[in-house]
Amino acid sequence: MLRKVMHCILAVGTVVLVVGVTASLLAQEAVPAEAGEASGHGKSWFELFKTTGIVGILLLACSMIGTGLLIQFLVTINEGKLGNPELLTEVENLLADGNAEEAFSLAEADRSYAAKLVAGAIGRSSGGYEEARKGLEETAMVESFRLNAKISLLSLIGNIGPLLGLLGTVTGMISSFQVIETMKAPTPGDLAKGVYESLVNTTIGLFIAIIFLSAYFFMKNKLSDITLRIQNQVSDVLARTMAASSEGAAQ
Repeated sequence: MLRKVMHCILAVGTVVLVVGVTASLLAQEAVPAEAGEASGHGKSWFELFKTTGIVGILLLACSMIGTGLLIQFLVTINEGKLGNPELLTEVENLLADGNAEEAFSLAEADRSYAAKLVAGAIGRSSGGYEEARKGLEETAMVESFRLNAKISLLSLIGNIGPLLGLLGTVTGMISSFQVIETMKAPTPGDLAKGVYESLVNTTIGLFIAIIFLSAYFFMKNKLSDITLRIQNQVSDVLARTMAASSEGAAQ
């Protein structure tokens, strides 16, 4: 899993670097030639980024980690991965044949969300359907909490971004005031570096917040929908198999 995350981060880093360099070149070419001397003062995106200092590097690292996590969650959090329909079918067949212990062992050996719900329910099935249902619900609460804790990393990235941007704003203003203090008659050009650092860091931080907080709420709603459907599927499997076993015992 860690290797997959690292591959995603490296891939995203490469894309970000290529896009940044491309945008920098396009920005330089987009400056009108007839602007004369004014065109020499136009700054590309890459030049603006260089003014952000260490905070800008932290913001870039933050966005790359967040993008890697988002790619990982988009790949792993889906109904096929969490629900494992093949496992549910096999477990249902085993329970229908009365092989509860084998079904329990099969579910315990699997790491999917559905398998953990099945194991939690079968582990308490000796007390009847209601007890098995309680085991299912308790396991669902625990596993849903764990899954939500994972995707909450996106929310953490989204909240750290603007805080780092604010830090860059403060450090940029400090740089500007230091220039004012050391010069008798500072010009706008002397103050520009600190202002650039302030505004660019703030912009990047807000952009990170918008992207990753939106991604977090999207993944949270998606996860809630998937886990609820899987829980209903497992509950239906238990209801069918235990009802069938009760009828067989009555006969």
